[in-house]
Amino acid sequence: MKKEDYFYTNKIDYIDYKDVDTLKKFLTPHARIQSRRRSQVASHNQRGLALAVKRARFLGLLPYVTR
Repeated sequence: MKKEDYFYTNKIDYIDYKDVDTLKKFLTPHARIQSRRRSQVASHNQRGLALAVKRARFLGLLPYVTR
């Protein structure tokens, strides 16, 4: 059974970099961005997710690396 896209099911049109709780769902324990296959996100949403995570990291809202 195929899992639905998180952003499509919750009707999120714009992936906001300030919504840190949502972005953390798509990070591994080492703070890497999960692959598209693992997160089950559509390709256009995966690109937006990566951009939002990178912006949040630059502003200090998310860590680059955790140990």
